[in-house]
Amino acid sequence: MNTGAGIREHGATVVVAALSSLFASTLILFTGVMSAALDPDLLESSGTFRMVLLMVSFVFIVIALYVGSIVTANTFATIIAGRTRTIALLRLVGATSRKVRSRVAAEGLTMGLLGGAIGWVLSEALVFAAVTWGPGLGWLPAGRDYPLFDPLTLGAVAVVALSTWAAAWAGSRRVGSVSPIAATGAAVELRPEAARGRTARTVWAIILVIVGAVLLALGLLLGMLTPLALLVSFFGGLFSFTGIALGAHLIMPPILRITGKLLGQGPTGRLAAANAVRFPERSSRATIGLVIGVTLVIMFAVALETYGSMTLIAFDNDPALAAALAETLAITTAVFTGLVGFSAIIAAVGMVNTLSLSVLQRTRELGLLRALGFTGGQVRRMVIAESCQMTLAALGFGLVLGVFYGWVAAQSLLGSQAGMAPPTVPWIVVAGVVLFGFVLAVGAAVAPARRAIRVSPVAALAVD
Repeated sequence: MNTGAGIREHGATVVVAALSSLFASTLILFTGVMSAALDPDLLESSGTFRMVLLMVSFVFIVIALYVGSIVTANTFATIIAGRTRTIALLRLVGATSRKVRSRVAAEGLTMGLLGGAIGWVLSEALVFAAVTWGPGLGWLPAGRDYPLFDPLTLGAVAVVALSTWAAAWAGSRRVGSVSPIAATGAAVELRPEAARGRTARTVWAIILVIVGAVLLALGLLLGMLTPLALLVSFFGGLFSFTGIALGAHLIMPPILRITGKLLGQGPTGRLAAANAVRFPERSSRATIGLVIGVTLVIMFAVALETYGSMTLIAFDNDPALAAALAETLAITTAVFTGLVGFSAIIAAVGMVNTLSLSVLQRTRELGLLRALGFTGGQVRRMVIAESCQMTLAALGFGLVLGVFYGWVAAQSLLGSQAGMAPPTVPWIVVAGVVLFGFVLAVGAAVAPARRAIRVSPVAALAVD
């Protein structure tokens, strides 16, 4: 039985696993390096320092794994849509859906192990370079015994591989719905009515959003009493966003219809607008990755900016303390932006891969448009316009979610000291995110569209 895919299909899975492993292993290793770099007397008087660093690292590792799992699940769902005919043929000759799905999940485990190993090797190389040249460059104290290995990094690689396997299993859930008759078709996506008919997924999405909303509201109320309310808000954000990601096939189409009106009334713009909502599953997979990345970056930026504003309000009677806190906040913002940016890169990889695979799987559709009279330039513009439409929808939705989650986090943490305050939006960060998102979307669509239109209409119509 052969369900193997080309390197183009699994390249993103390997990259995501490698980035997740690199991120997790590097954080763990540099925690040991930072502990060794501290004054031994200070470290003895504060034995919990390493534990605190590991806890902070754990939070960002979980975020990276969460983003990576969603990206991998979406990647495999896209791969399954492109393999519909192959899977149907296997079903036709007697293969069970469980056996085919297990084979797909095994591909995910293999790619996860490969990517995890690559990330681990890169992290060891980074730490080796840092402890070798760091003391000479003045970055690290000389004469210390810096650790080059931590057993926890092997655990991180195992977790990355297992999360990739689980995400591949979740992304291949459509295998069971592929019937042998589908062997006569090509890539198959769920129609809008079929996507809306996925009752169990919709119910779970609604439940998670409701539970998350209740916890977020509770976190805001408790934030007026204690900073520990941040924990309640954290789980509220986690549950509600998971529900949003799960129900993206219902949430994104209305937003895409609104952004589609901006593409104009020409044939290229109208086709692009219609294509973006014709298959909700495909559009939601392509957009949710960017939504995740934008939400994460904006959430932390708004949370830290609002936290700074609320801190100034809380300590306005002590200018010296307020200035010291502002300086500390600037350093914290830079560190957190880098850590969250890594998860955003993982989300960006997923978006680029999903868009590219979607365009390549539509070679037959694009060939039909060429046969009906569309020029290569018109087809290319249609694909780019469709990509820009989905990017605009994802950016807008991600900005709203990011501002809201960031404000809730800051309010839950400092509401007891500064009272209720409006969110503070860092517009420079917002502009940078918007610019990066559009450059990414256009870049992701241009190359595969160019490859697709190079195929003659006759050859494209013959593609399975």
